[in-house]
Amino acid sequence: MDADDPRRPLHGHAPAEPSRVRRAATKLCGLESWKRRVPITTWLPNYKLEYLFRDFIAGLTVGLTSIPQGIAYAIIAGLPPQVGLYSSIFPGFVYAIFGSCKDVTVGPTAILAALLAKYVAKAEAFAYLAAFLSGCVIMLLGALQLGFLLDFISKPVISGFTAAAALQIGAAQLKSLFRLTGSSGSTFLEAVINFFKNIKTIHLWDTVLGVSCIVILLLLKRLKLSTDEHSTRARRRLASICLHIMRARNALVVFAAALLAYLLSLKGTLPFALTGTIMGGLPHFGPPPFSTTVGNQTLGFQDMLVVFGPEGFVMPLVAILESIAIARAFAGSKPVDGTQEMLAVGACNIVSSFCQAMPATGSFTRTALNHACGVVTPAGSMFKALLVLLSVTLLTDAFYYIPRAVLAAVIIVAMMSIIELAIIPTLWRNSKLELVVYGVTVIVGCTLGLEYGIAAGAGGDAARALASSARPNLHPAVFKVGNQSCISLTLTGSLGYASAEHCASAARAHARATPLVVVLDGRLLVTVDLGVAESLLTTILDLEEQGHRFLFWNFSARHRRLLLELQPAFQDKFVAGPSIDQHILALDIQRRPTIVY
Repeated sequence: MDADDPRRPLHGHAPAEPSRVRRAATKLCGLESWKRRVPITTWLPNYKLEYLFRDFIAGLTVGLTSIPQGIAYAIIAGLPPQVGLYSSIFPGFVYAIFGSCKDVTVGPTAILAALLAKYVAKAEAFAYLAAFLSGCVIMLLGALQLGFLLDFISKPVISGFTAAAALQIGAAQLKSLFRLTGSSGSTFLEAVINFFKNIKTIHLWDTVLGVSCIVILLLLKRLKLSTDEHSTRARRRLASICLHIMRARNALVVFAAALLAYLLSLKGTLPFALTGTIMGGLPHFGPPPFSTTVGNQTLGFQDMLVVFGPEGFVMPLVAILESIAIARAFAGSKPVDGTQEMLAVGACNIVSSFCQAMPATGSFTRTALNHACGVVTPAGSMFKALLVLLSVTLLTDAFYYIPRAVLAAVIIVAMMSIIELAIIPTLWRNSKLELVVYGVTVIVGCTLGLEYGIAAGAGGDAARALASSARPNLHPAVFKVGNQSCISLTLTGSLGYASAEHCASAARAHARATPLVVVLDGRLLVTVDLGVAESLLTTILDLEEQGHRFLFWNFSARHRRLLLELQPAFQDKFVAGPSIDQHILALDIQRRPTIVY
């Protein structure tokens, strides 16, 4: 290398490494990074013709389920039925481009619809603005890589929230199922009270149709014909037909009920309450409304934000929780890119807010159906969106005759499947505190509202974590070495300042119950606060005056340094090794009196 070469290190030093900012910028702007953020650029070049048929069948099957569910969820939110269909179309196209999980199907869900209903009751514009704001919040979380915040919401809280939502949504459908008058109620408790208040207004034929559809859907859900290698071709074909009927059961039941209503209308009778006219065609494209009119008052953007309030943050939180949980459930052994899922779901909501759509996220029911149909790539989501687009532009006249009781039946059966009852006995046997958190989430969610339920559950989890931190278990174990009665106290995990008094009191109680030797086992100790260390050492000094002896066994160098800095005279009490017995016997030898001859 020449002396004048600019690449030559100055003064014999190696070239300086790129700064962290430069490395991050290089990584962000790299081609692989952009491909990872736009997954369609990865799977589309490798797309094969054999994938086309499987993705098409999966998209067709999921689309047949998305149509009745989209209409039903729009009705739950208090929106025109076509809004639920728009919310299946445009997120489907966007997720096919940005989605990282082939199985996930994005669209309206019952839980989001239930959370949205109280805002839509004021004005329809809140639904479209909610989609836009939810998308922005989710994309911001993804861009800042704050997905780890979702880890602070535990499984019992999620299960409790889902159960409360299912109960509330199911109870709200009692009005349509029995064709009652009056309000359905905004919570499970209100819906049940209103049901009994208006029970005398039940319509017979809507009730018969709705209950019959529930029974038929439950029977079709169990429709399965087993086959093996010895089965005949006819039996295998019949099993395949049964499987497709089971998967498309929602669409088949809705179609049959709509056909029945249409035939009865030809004879001049309409015994059922119908969905009614659905405005077909494409939506009005444009930015979401940043102002609206409620009654005689015009609300600006800031006023609409005030209406949403802090509870409005529950919608994007629930949306991303649902989507990531579903993606992880169906990803198998493959890792799930939580950041990419946030960016994808956020983009779905932002784009759909410009198309008169309500908030959308991954749907467990439709994702499970997509997976069962053998979808190969996210193109299945695109085929689903195309089918729903075809139906909303060309087949809206047929939707007029869909009875509302049938849609209520579809929703109630779907809610039955998302309540996870198996978690209750598991928590009862293994963690009753977590069961209390689950119960609090369900009860508060059913009585006060879903957003308060998840807040109460998260608060209960925080209290449980604080209690666990403030009251750690010292894991006492009594044993004997020779004639010495000993007790071992194992310090585990992180001992924070909140546990200082508890650790000292517990050590004093255990030591007084057993004479002489107390062994503090530090093998599993991760961190210890200064306050805990001082409190323990003060207790040890008091107990030594009463005749007890202490050993610090297998403490790390860091913890040993802290304790010796506070009490240098304890140098001889720190011991290490695979067994504590020899050190206890050495204590016994030290205490024996010296005999002088």
